Amino acid sequence: MKPASKTRDRLDKLQQLLKTKTRLLIIMQDNPDPDSIAAAVALRKIANTFDNIQCTIAHGGTVGRAENRALVRYLGLNLHQLAEIEFGKFDCIAMVDAQPAAGNCSLPADVTPDIVIDHHPLRAAARAAKLIDIRSKYGSTSTILLEYLVQAWIEPDIQLATALFYGIRSDTQDLGRQATRQDSEAVAYLFPIANKRMLSEIERGEVPRVYFQMLDEALRNAKKYEHAITTSLGQIDNPDMIAEVADLLLREEETYWTMCHGISGGKLFISVRTMKEDARADKVIHRVVAGKGTGGGHPAYAGGQIPLIKGTKSEQAGLEKLVLKRFLKAIGADSQQWQKLIPN
Repeated sequence: MKPASKTRDRLDKLQQLLKTKTRLLIIMQDNPDPDSIAAAVALRKIANTFDNIQCTIAHGGTVGRAENRALVRYLGLNLHQLAEIEFGKFDCIAMVDAQPAAGNCSLPADVTPDIVIDHHPLRAAARAAKLIDIRSKYGSTSTILLEYLVQAWIEPDIQLATALFYGIRSDTQDLGRQATRQDSEAVAYLFPIANKRMLSEIERGEVPRVYFQMLDEALRNAKKYEHAITTSLGQIDNPDMIAEVADLLLREEETYWTMCHGISGGKLFISVRTMKEDARADKVIHRVVAGKGTGGGHPAYAGGQIPLIKGTKSEQAGLEKLVLKRFLKAIGADSQQWQKLIPN
């Protein structure tokens, strides 16, 4: 594969930045997905190869989905909680697949990262970083990091290649969502190296019984509004389930839009999905969380979060009602015309 022209310049800046550093903190999304995990491991590989820097990978939430936990086990990662991190012990901080003030990362407001590498739209807070590489047209951050590896003549080992391959495939839904030529070339490059048997095992990760209980709850609560389906998961321990349900509901044959939300860790998490080529899920989520929380994403998929102030049931119910109203208005659906997805 041929890295983008800007990759050489970014790699040079990264090498210069790491030249005098000894400890690098790599921060992912609070609830990291395969793309975030793979990108973090790739950056660690580069730092270790350049200067043998000691690296720590951290996040603020949970690794919820069975596939993601299986990937972490396969890579043998020792992930750290951001709440337990002493930032003063690190002389360099990087963010991958996330940005400051995006709402999906618990980076303290008084901490400024030195490096930000991401494929989501640029946020103003990220401009303070010394190295910024934001490529919002790319389907995954893993593709960006693979270009760094190729440009640096670092061949990924089987484990890293497998992680990057899975990270790109999962974020682009097998190159069917938001994928670019660079993502396709990255998959072709990684395919001969990746462990196919392990990929199969990761994708078929075992799930606990509560997974099916949450899925049952989601389907029972699901409502159909014209070409949209919405549902609530209520109070959950695994916020990753929200995005998984939003993806699942989009498979209904007459559905163009889906929204799923749930409460976890004192926040209302929201996932929005669409199959309409001319639609913008990222703009819809901004309208849904406006004045209440943060959100972002891409034209086909987006997510947001709204913090709970009191944490009472009445507050939760009020927020859920507001989110539903805003979502339906944003996509032009009639809030009065609906039916249960699964009749009682």
